[in-house]
Amino acid sequence: MPLPLSDHFIRLAYDPGISPQGGGLPGLSVLKNVVNSINMFGIIGVVGALAVSLGVWAWGHHTGGHQAEANGKKGALVSAGAALGLGAANGIVAFFSALGSQVH
Repeated sequence: MPLPLSDHFIRLAYDPGISPQGGGLPGLSVLKNVVNSINMFGIIGVVGALAVSLGVWAWGHHTGGHQAEANGKKGALVSAGAALGLGAANGIVAFFSALGSQVH
């Protein structure tokens, strides 16, 4: 006995049978290289921002410039957070992707 069309759509909505797989589209390796390069540029930028922020923090501390010292501290914390995010980006995405694949 064939299923009514509405039952077929309901089953399709629960399990469309789609899962992410590599190698389906051309240029995937190029895209991975581009994203890796963007991540590396971001990490290099964060290293520069951290060096400048630490310099401003030290300069503000030794000259008595409390505003510069506070801005240097903020910059150092933001740079450290950005470095953490850039370094953990792949793991964060992999974690939530695995978590999302468990939803049924």
